[in-house]
Parts: sequence; structure tokens; C-alpha cells
Amino acid sequence: MSETIGQRPWMTAPEAVAVMDALEAAGGPDCARYVGGCVRNTLIGVPVDDVDIATVLKPDQVTEALRAAGIKAVPTGIDHGTVTAVANHRPYEITTLRRDVTTDGRRATVAFTTDWREDAERRDFTLNSLYARRDGSIFDPTGHGVADARAGRIVFVGEPEQRLREDYLRILRFFRFQAWYGKGEPDAAAVAACAALKDNIESLAAERISKELLKLLAADDPRASVTLMARTGVLPLILGTAPDLARFAGLVAIESEQLFETDAVLRLAALLPDDQVAAAKLAERLRLSNADRARICAALAPTPVLKSWMSPREIRRAVYRAGQAVVRDRAKLAWARAPEGATAAQWRGLIALAEGWSPPAFPLSGDDVIKAGAPKGPMVGQVLREVEDWWIDHDFLDDKLSAIEKLKAVVQGLAY
Repeated sequence: MSETIGQRPWMTAPEAVAVMDALEAAGGPDCARYVGGCVRNTLIGVPVDDVDIATVLKPDQVTEALRAAGIKAVPTGIDHGTVTAVANHRPYEITTLRRDVTTDGRRATVAFTTDWREDAERRDFTLNSLYARRDGSIFDPTGHGVADARAGRIVFVGEPEQRLREDYLRILRFFRFQAWYGKGEPDAAAVAACAALKDNIESLAAERISKELLKLLAADDPRASVTLMARTGVLPLILGTAPDLARFAGLVAIESEQLFETDAVLRLAALLPDDQVAAAKLAERLRLSNADRARICAALAPTPVLKSWMSPREIRRAVYRAGQAVVRDRAKLAWARAPEGATAAQWRGLIALAEGWSPPAFPLSGDDVIKAGAPKGPMVGQVLREVEDWWIDHDFLDDKLSAIEKLKAVVQGLAY
């Protein structure tokens, strides 16, 4: 009896039915099958986010079939046989069966085929080389995909080195899939191939590397996979430095056991040394977004120095100086490498206070300083800073008159 995933909601959704009906109207029954992640995830009980379809129809036939059915067709990867159907705002990526003609580790020239097995042979892992017909029956061309998916074995289709030489990004994909779906000991042949060919990662576009790395770090518990990346030399090559595995492991433990969240960007920061200059260079090299770059650099700044036993007043001061988000990030990083004596309750309390307190606006301005008698120029900023420090030391006193009296005293002191 063949394996089946049955009829699932993502298969019976009106949009999916409309797309498959359109394709079969052009190519006949079983001309299109669901493929890859949607089949794999359903098989192992993981939510399905994206639905991909493989078909014997060529891209122009797919486009014509979709438009004939009133479905929008977007040529998202037409050179590689991919058309995206958009039905009721839901995207379905449809790719013609294909085989690689030439590859250079970064891009491939493909030829279309009607052979499902030939299409499977060019895919990366056995658990991704699974196809499902509309009735839910699974076609497993490698003969191992179903078993490997259920066992959590990340195994390359065919020879690992050959698969990697076709696209060196698969080195990172191996570790990403190991983090998300792997169980037990990783496949030795795959690990050896990744280690042997790791230097070729440098030939990849930075955006592809960072995207794959952040996906990996977003797994619920990527500690084992990240440690394996470090052991094979892949991670130091990407980061340009030895990773801080201890702090990283501490952060993942805190997120999973205490905070119930996953934060890929902060996990990346945890792997780096406390060096803003080096972090900025890495962010530039990986072409991270401006927001992620700024966040990582701020999280690795030398100040504010956070301790679990800080008083609420000290926490408010830190939030005022650095901002809620920075204090929260630095608290998590400090907690991740804190001594065992620090309690989770203390750190959670610090983070909760930082997130829940909105800093007030300093009640004085440069005009107030001038009105108090200070001359225009650099002296105005100096006076403002001194009064602001006094205001902060008094825990953000909600009394503008007192601040003005302090301002007058500072200005009078300058006069003498």
C-alpha cells in the first residue's frame, strides 16, 4: 500500500482546487503534483506555510492555463521554469519538471523534462523530493524520502558533493534543515562534504547567505546544528571570527525555557564578540538590513552594563539613555552569560520593567536655558546636559518648576 497524506485543508482550499483544476484542464489528470515542503511538513505533522506544485507543463502552458481559468500568473522565475499563481491573494509556486544541464555552484542552466524521477534527482534532500497527487498519495522517487522525513534524517539525494557543487548554498541549507527537522546524529557523508567544500560559500551572494543563516537561527532549537557548523569550520568562515557558542546556547535556552520566543537577529548577535566595529563590518558584508545592522551593533555596545540585581531606578536610567529595545536585547545577552547565582525571576523582572516603562520627555529646552541668562552658543548644550543629569539622578522628577530652579542655579554658577 502506498503512503498517503490524505486530503488536507491546504489541498481542498478553493484556491488550491482552482489552480490544480486549471493545470489539469490543460495537461490532463496527474499532470501536476504537490511537492517539497508542503508534503514533507504534512507527513511529519508540521504546519504548512507555502504550497509548491510541480508539473509536466512548460511555463508558457502553465501561464496560458492559469489565465484561461481567470487566475493571475506571475513569471517569478521563468528561466528556471517557475510561475506563481495568485488565486484569491494566495500564491502557489508552480515549477516545470526539470534537470540541470550546467551548474557552477551559484546558478544552473536547466532543461525541462516530463520525468518525475529526473526532477527528483536534482533536488537537494530526500525529504524534499516528495510529491503528492491530488488524492494525497505520495510519490517517493528516491525510495527514502518518507522514511528520512519521519526519522529526521537530512540526507542529500545521490552524492552529497555533487549536490553541493550544483549550488553551494546547499551547505547552509543542510545545517538549516538539520536545525529545523533533524533528529539524532547528522548524516556523516553530508557533514564531510559540507566541511570539504565550505570555502566555496564565499562565492555566493551575501544576501543568499544572510537569508539562509537567519532562517537557520529562527529554528526552535538550533544549538546542535550551530555547534556542528562551528565544528566543520562553516560558521567561523561566515562570521569571520570564532563564534561565542556558550552565550548563544544560553540565549536559546532562555528563549525556549523562560521567554517562549525565538529571535534570529539577537541570536546572531549572541554569536559575535562584544565589538561594535566588527559587528558593523559583518553586517555590511552580509548585506543585512539597516534595522538589523543597527540593532546588532546596539546590542553589542559596551554600555549600558546590565546586572540582574539592578534597582528599578537604575533600569529606568538605562532605558532613558539607550532605549527600551536596546536594554531588552542587552539584558537577554547579559542573562545568557550570567553566573548561575542570577535568578531567572530577576532577569525577567528587569526585562518586564524595561518594556513597560516609557521614558518621559526632558521638560526643558535651549530656550529655557537662554531665558535663564546663559549666552547663546555651546554653553547652552553644556547647561542642558548638566540639568538633565540632575533630572535623571532624581528619577525623572515630574516637576518642571524644580527643574527650572536647578537650571537657574547652574547658570548662576557659571556667572561666578
